[in-house]
Amino acid sequence: MEQAAGCPAVGGSYPQKNAEILSSQYGINLFLAGLLLTFAWAVHAVGISKSHLLSYLITLMLIQLLWMLWYLCRSCTQRRLIRDKDTHAGARWLKCGITLFAVITLILDSFKIGYYIDFSNCLSPTEGIFPVTHAVHTILQVYFLWCHAKDVIQSFKTLERFGVIHSVFTNLLLWTNGVLTESKHQLNEHKERLITLGFGNITIVLDDHAPQCNCTTTTLCSIFSQGIYYLYPFNIEYHILASTMLYVLWKNIGRKVERHQQSKTPFKFHGITVGMIFGLIVLTSTIAIVVVYLIQIGGSKIKSELALTMFYLHAIFVLALMCTAGIVALLIYRLEDRSLDNSKNPARKLDAELLVGTAAGSWLLSWGSILAIICAQGHPKYTWYNLPYSVLVIIEKYIQNLFIIESIHREQEKGNDAIKTLRIVTISRGSTLSLTPLSKEIYNGRAAHDNGDIPCLFKGSICGGENDAAGVAREETSQESSLVMHSASDFSFYSRNSVTNNKRRILKNIAAFLFLCNLSLWIPPAFGCRPEYDNGLEEIVFGFEPWIIVVNLAMPFSIFYRMHSAASLFEVNCKT
Repeated sequence: MEQAAGCPAVGGSYPQKNAEILSSQYGINLFLAGLLLTFAWAVHAVGISKSHLLSYLITLMLIQLLWMLWYLCRSCTQRRLIRDKDTHAGARWLKCGITLFAVITLILDSFKIGYYIDFSNCLSPTEGIFPVTHAVHTILQVYFLWCHAKDVIQSFKTLERFGVIHSVFTNLLLWTNGVLTESKHQLNEHKERLITLGFGNITIVLDDHAPQCNCTTTTLCSIFSQGIYYLYPFNIEYHILASTMLYVLWKNIGRKVERHQQSKTPFKFHGITVGMIFGLIVLTSTIAIVVVYLIQIGGSKIKSELALTMFYLHAIFVLALMCTAGIVALLIYRLEDRSLDNSKNPARKLDAELLVGTAAGSWLLSWGSILAIICAQGHPKYTWYNLPYSVLVIIEKYIQNLFIIESIHREQEKGNDAIKTLRIVTISRGSTLSLTPLSKEIYNGRAAHDNGDIPCLFKGSICGGENDAAGVAREETSQESSLVMHSASDFSFYSRNSVTNNKRRILKNIAAFLFLCNLSLWIPPAFGCRPEYDNGLEEIVFGFEPWIIVVNLAMPFSIFYRMHSAASLFEVNCKT
């Protein structure tokens, strides 16, 4: 009977497992088709134009829009039902971050619409339809993620799996399209800069997709065409964040949620002043370095070499500080004895996998630079700074990944937050006493307030101390000895509590400092400050085209790593 009763439950899992496999394969094929179409347009394949690629992306966005509208309408009709929620997914700060990137993406779409209007005589209609569709898609998707990122779907599971995975890979294709467009622009600028560094033996052929007609308003065209590329980094981050949030939603379909999930952990500025000050100094100096770098690079050979040297020295200093901070944090963890939370958590698992996976992009570039320095026959002076920079990039990511992954898996401390003060009770002969329970008794719920009785603070102490005159002397002696004993234990307890609070304060400052440092290191590659392009040594050793392919493949992962690390460190700061 037990086996017969168990069979349906076991058999019932197979359709859902098959639905998960089928939906994932559907998404992968959807992505591969779009990836090949993107590649064909990038290499000017015969018969493939930009309008074909945009038509494919528009179709995918429209399908996702229909699915999201259906899901929202169904949710409205069932809004009175109590639904399971994954409290770890879709944190408020993550929603705020994706909203900020979405707003800038809408500005980018408006620039594209203006660009199309100015060049409408020679552009395909799809180039005007695409930004309009993308703007509507962005608005509805952000609303959907704000309202339903935490959902654990338990109905229409097969259909929802296909809808969510379609959304995941649609965003990945839009991310790929943005990365490719931005990389082609960076590559054209890079080819022009190489001449100033003296690498004249590299063939300069610009990959130009500019419209073959005149602009109706020259000034506006210049603003739109230049402004678009400064906004692309935010568009790229928006789509990758959206795809990760949707992926967690997909993994949560049909999941049984644990009822004792973690409560909200709000961010507080209290106690992180030191980390914020040092982090803001790094952020300010990085912005200044990027501005100077973009002005100087390509101006002349001397200016370009000075810009590269300045960048490497600044980056070496920042990375060394980050390594030191990470090591200190790990040493503090080694001194603590706290268990790890090994419960099933798709969002946390994805965070750890993304940290390690995207770090591989930076490691690939760093090892390429190290090999180029070792194998090159000639070494301009500035290239020697590239060696410690590349080594520190590898080490810093090792340390930071370990710190973040251990932090998000550590169980939060419970108990010390409720203890605020200790009232020191002074017992003197003949005085009127107003006694308060000890903090330990408060924490353990043993305070005797129920009947209005005065709690007994000491064994054999003043409870019932009004019996006779002979008992008063014994009670006073007992009180004095008990006071000494309890004062010693309370002092020991609060000493340990003080040490724990100091450790927490140090860890919060380290997390805040690393958070701002990762934001700082996201800025240079996102806005065109890329020494991997500009120093020229790697192109000589590996060849221009092979190295450019490596950089274009690895750089998007390197950029995403910094933003994802910043988001993870923000969560670490909230939990610490």
